[in-house]
Amino acid sequence: MKTVNIGIIGCGTIGGGVLKYLSKRGGLVESRRDLRVKVKMVADKDVKKKAFPSGGRSVFTSDAHELLDDPGIDIVVELIGGINPAKEFVLKAIRNGKHVVTANKALLAEHGKEIFNLARDRGVSVRFEASVGGGIPVIKALSEDFIVNKIQAVYGIINGTSNFILTKMEEDAISFREALRQAQALGIAESDPTLDINGADPAHKIAILALLGFGIFVEVNKIFAEGIENIELCDIEYARELGYAIKLLAIAKKEGSLLDIRVHPTLLPLRYLLSGVRGAQNAIYIKGDLIGDSILYGEGAGEKATSSAVISDILDLAESIAKGVTSRMQDMDFKSGVNSIKEIGEVKSRYYIRFMAQDKPGVLAKISGILAKFKISIASVSQKERHKQHAVPIVMMTHEAMESDLRDALKMINKLRSICGQPVAIRMEMK
Repeated sequence: MKTVNIGIIGCGTIGGGVLKYLSKRGGLVESRRDLRVKVKMVADKDVKKKAFPSGGRSVFTSDAHELLDDPGIDIVVELIGGINPAKEFVLKAIRNGKHVVTANKALLAEHGKEIFNLARDRGVSVRFEASVGGGIPVIKALSEDFIVNKIQAVYGIINGTSNFILTKMEEDAISFREALRQAQALGIAESDPTLDINGADPAHKIAILALLGFGIFVEVNKIFAEGIENIELCDIEYARELGYAIKLLAIAKKEGSLLDIRVHPTLLPLRYLLSGVRGAQNAIYIKGDLIGDSILYGEGAGEKATSSAVISDILDLAESIAKGVTSRMQDMDFKSGVNSIKEIGEVKSRYYIRFMAQDKPGVLAKISGILAKFKISIASVSQKERHKQHAVPIVMMTHEAMESDLRDALKMINKLRSICGQPVAIRMEMK
């Protein structure tokens, strides 16, 4: 039975989980794959983590370079996250001829081109199933199972923290702040949840999915990202009355030679399967010319699901090594007909708009007049109950309009003395 040696950098929640489940399920792996995977070395700057390697079979080091320079290690598993020093470690592993497994979405989204090109040049592979969707095999689906498809669209609910918050707001009729507090108490949200709730985390993930689906490297700073911080309970309730759910949606879809890629709260019809994704679960919708509509659903994070994805990548690489098959990085520079990124101002969408306005005659007429000036047609309008501040919510649904026109209209409307606070506008996806 062939033994393949791996080294793990980072022994936190996921690194510890990988160690634990490789140890617990080693016999299962050997029986199913006729393969033994040995954790030869573990690197973590916290010497307290020395207790993690079980049975004394692994060497612990606080110096990752000792692991990277070990000629006996075939696969390096990077699980420290972030950009630095993870980038340094991954590039050094590749230069030393080692295959790499990582769950680092930020690193791949921001420096994937350099990493993948170097891996291809050095004849090694970088596997990253755990970088998007936790235990959902979306990377393998796009890169292998759907490879003969021309991908037309990828929509994802790919941040469990934001989805949990929106679900709690709806189910328990609580505010965003209270739902966030509960998510933090349960360990679903970090003490600093900024990257989850402001759209940055799903922006990194949709950049990776766009690379696989459309063959284009998108700079993360060019992806429009809007979070859920300004969503109020009343918006969720009004949307549901109209037959919609509000989800933080990551979108990548081809429109001619342009890639429309963005992250923001989105109204989805309740009949859509994505609308029913609850709690911290993730789901990714993929549309291809041969497969039609496909949805992948499951745990998007956590020790078990993410460890499962990491170990799957390790075993795939280890099996290739054991069989003497060269596992190389696939060419990411394939042509998909996408030439550039669509600017957010060029996006056309239907919109849900909520204004808080003084309850006076003529206010609605002024709002409608400004919208008409920017060629924005109203599909429906309703005036809700009076609030304590003597302002009433006016909820409108528009027909399809240009984003830049809507933003200009809202700026003008917000200057009206009868408008209280910033208007809320949420895009809709109907296809």
